[in-house]
Amino acid sequence: MFEPWGVLVILIICPLLGGLPLIAWITYALKRKQLSQLGTKNISVSAAFYHGGKVVGILAVLSEALKGVAAVLLSRAFFPDGSSWELIALIALVIGRYWIGRGAGTTNVVWGFVVHDPLVAIFVSFFAGISFTILQSRKVVKFGVLLLFPLFVTLLHLSDIPRMLAAVALAALMAWIYTKIPDDMNLPAQEAQTESQAMLEFLRGDRTMVSLDEELDAAIVGEKAATLSQIKRWGYSVPKGWVLAPIDDPQGLTEFLQPSELSPLVVRSSAIGEDSENASAAGQYETVLNVTSPEALQAAIAQVKTSYNHPSAVQYRRDRGLNDTAMAVLIQQQVQSVYSGVAFSRDPITQQGDAIIIEALPGSPTQVVSGKVTPEQYRAFVVETENSYSVQLEGEGRVPQSLIKQVAYLAYRLEKRYHGTPQDIEWSYDGQTLWVLQSRPITTLLPMWTRKIAAEVIPGVIHPLTWSINRPLTCGVWGELFTLVLGDRALGLDFAETATLHYSRAYFNASLLGDIFIRMGLPPESLEFLTRGAKLSKPSLQSTWENLPGLGKLLKRELSLEKDFKQDYHQRFIPGLSQLAQEDIDNLEPGKLLARIDFILELLRHGTYYSILAPLSAALRQAIFRVKDSQIDNSVTPEVAALRSLSAIATDAKQVLQNFEPQQVFEQLKQTPEGEKILEEFNELLQDYGYLSEVGTDISVPTWRENPQMIKQMFVQLMQGNEPQAGAKDAINSIFAVKRKRSFVQRRVDIKGRVTEVYSRLLAELRWSFVALEKVWLKSGLLRKTGDIFFVNFDEVRRLIVDEDASLIEQLDKLVEFRRSQFVQDSEIIQIPFLVYGNTPPHPLAPSPLYSDQILQGIGASHGQAEGRVKVLRNLQDIPEIDRDTILVVPYTDSGWAPLLLRAGGLIAEAGGRLSHGAIVAREYGIPAVMDVRGATWILQDGQRVRIDGSRGIVELSNDLRPE
Repeated sequence: MFEPWGVLVILIICPLLGGLPLIAWITYALKRKQLSQLGTKNISVSAAFYHGGKVVGILAVLSEALKGVAAVLLSRAFFPDGSSWELIALIALVIGRYWIGRGAGTTNVVWGFVVHDPLVAIFVSFFAGISFTILQSRKVVKFGVLLLFPLFVTLLHLSDIPRMLAAVALAALMAWIYTKIPDDMNLPAQEAQTESQAMLEFLRGDRTMVSLDEELDAAIVGEKAATLSQIKRWGYSVPKGWVLAPIDDPQGLTEFLQPSELSPLVVRSSAIGEDSENASAAGQYETVLNVTSPEALQAAIAQVKTSYNHPSAVQYRRDRGLNDTAMAVLIQQQVQSVYSGVAFSRDPITQQGDAIIIEALPGSPTQVVSGKVTPEQYRAFVVETENSYSVQLEGEGRVPQSLIKQVAYLAYRLEKRYHGTPQDIEWSYDGQTLWVLQSRPITTLLPMWTRKIAAEVIPGVIHPLTWSINRPLTCGVWGELFTLVLGDRALGLDFAETATLHYSRAYFNASLLGDIFIRMGLPPESLEFLTRGAKLSKPSLQSTWENLPGLGKLLKRELSLEKDFKQDYHQRFIPGLSQLAQEDIDNLEPGKLLARIDFILELLRHGTYYSILAPLSAALRQAIFRVKDSQIDNSVTPEVAALRSLSAIATDAKQVLQNFEPQQVFEQLKQTPEGEKILEEFNELLQDYGYLSEVGTDISVPTWRENPQMIKQMFVQLMQGNEPQAGAKDAINSIFAVKRKRSFVQRRVDIKGRVTEVYSRLLAELRWSFVALEKVWLKSGLLRKTGDIFFVNFDEVRRLIVDEDASLIEQLDKLVEFRRSQFVQDSEIIQIPFLVYGNTPPHPLAPSPLYSDQILQGIGASHGQAEGRVKVLRNLQDIPEIDRDTILVVPYTDSGWAPLLLRAGGLIAEAGGRLSHGAIVAREYGIPAVMDVRGATWILQDGQRVRIDGSRGIVELSNDLRPE
């Protein structure tokens, strides 16, 4: 019995030993740093060196080495020296190290193996040292060792099959972990502790010959270079290129490339964070063309690196809330452009529809993005079938239409490659090949918002008060469920951004949900499922396996749903609802009404959890067990139960009133004792289900109890219908329901119905509390009209009651009127876009002009309207006072104008297009902009009042001038 006890001890103690966070404790004790919140968030030896320095790193090595040695010695306490159980102990240790301790376990295995088999350890160490010296590649050496050590074990211990199998299993486990866990060695060495930088740079290996043919990491070489390498691997034409990471010495690469007049190079920025979904950094950093000598190449690299710290670039990063990181440099063969330009796979101005916007000119693409020249404008629409595609084109010019169609299809395909994320593409054509010079997300079209699902969950036009309550409740619960599945992979996700309002309608964040799907290992087309309604395929077995711990926790919640809800129902919801029903809210002062509202919201926080999980559980069970909708009995759902009860009362009423006038039904029923009884039953039903309304999730909609007219109309309609057949159908349903109640699916449907009842009752109590508060404020004069309270958000309600906020009280009338006006405008919009790009989509209704003394036409480059006084700037020599009432008028814009745009109210430029750097920056700052207004710096005068419409590309002039 001695050995079985040994097996048990090894399989229990070793994983716990591996998971012991000694490195984290050492780092925190000596440096007061939490490794779990830094860098890759690994608790590893390399992380200790990186964030803690040499002393911390050495102590970390010793602590992990002791773990490996201890695992082997523990095995020897039960089994003979050198047995396979020593390797199994190391396997258990590594599993604990990975699953619990968030590390790879390399140090544990190395030192454990030294004790287990010194001869194999010497052979492998000798090979690793020689290989790294020659190849300077950690990746090759790391995986090479994992192939060699089981091979050496096999050669030296041919007769020991268990030992050989254990060595192979240990190597396979380590290889799998290496593919799953980020490596701290990939972090920029210059950001590490000073005393560790030299060692880290050496261990990173020589990266000076990294090319676009390799798979590149954006965290090391920037998004621009990483994206181009990916596009090139997909098979698109990308000019040959090489990348210098921020820490790399350019000497070796400049000696290797040897540029010349016949083979010029272009040196481009690839800053960490540039061309990302958060910021384009368009035009902020240098690009050097026509580099024709090694000396010029050295100077160009230095020039591009220096541009990272240009004042305008620094200001841009501050404005966007970006951290300072580092500059990688991309060096490419220069394309001899015949035609070139840029393409947006979605129109950044209309932000709707499927138009691809292309700007093109003969010659270099820098002309287009510089904003100094107005390019030719094209709009294209791609229609793709299963075997072919066609391109419809609007616009003409010197650039061949066949080429523009190729560019349009390129933009269309690249957007599909990035799962529907709109792309900003820079391209060039040399007479033979269409080259991709850059592709990045269109920052102003992100995030993408979808009405799919949201339109069903929270339909219709939504009041500010309703949204201020629904959004945190819903987003909070979804965040909890996603975090449950994702675990640490949920770090960095802002679940508060799950939903928003556009046009006073609810939209879900398709970009965030797409990120969540990817982290959950769901298929990439999950985003297209949300944005385009594409069919969603099944997740891979690997992703399911990776999410197994989280899915297990979610399954545990699902299995205990009925028990948990029953417990909360009896201990929390029923007592809470009883307490609420006994209060006379008409006599409560605002402070007590707020306390009542907070009490309801606390109950709703628990209720929201069940209101999301119960329908999800019922739908999943119905799909798994393939139960048809017709086989489901929804009689527990309050709306269904109310309708059935109403139907039964209507049937009885129809027998009492053989002949009736639909408009006089209730008056006629009062005339007989039988009719009086029907009315009593109707009033009881209204009392029982008076908490229901037309839109159950919207507290601004009156309940049946407040407005019984709708339920009365429904009652009359049921009396006019053919009720016996419906009643017979209900009877048949009830027979089948008895059997179905025992099924897994029906039990979840019943819970869903009971959850809906509780949730609806709580929302009704919440509405009635706000209505009571509104009556108090109407009486005191704080509010003016019934319904005003629903145009105040909940935070403002609290400020008015608790803080008695004087400034808010002063502006409350204007605030309510503005929101009411906006709500009415949004209510009149009939065609609501299914998909919305960006946080400030343009209003579908064309705005009416303020005045039209004179109109200048240009190109709408950044949507929105602004009115203000003109300030003409022909250069950046004399910077005037600028504020939101200033409309800047400039000859053109580039990155240097960016700080001015932040302060100005709007922008008018004589040259440039929608895709110029100035236009892109204006959109990022949310500044309305109109480009290509011919002669604007001469026609417009300082102090002249103008109104610009960045959506339509219109400048409306006024004769109103003021002296300067």
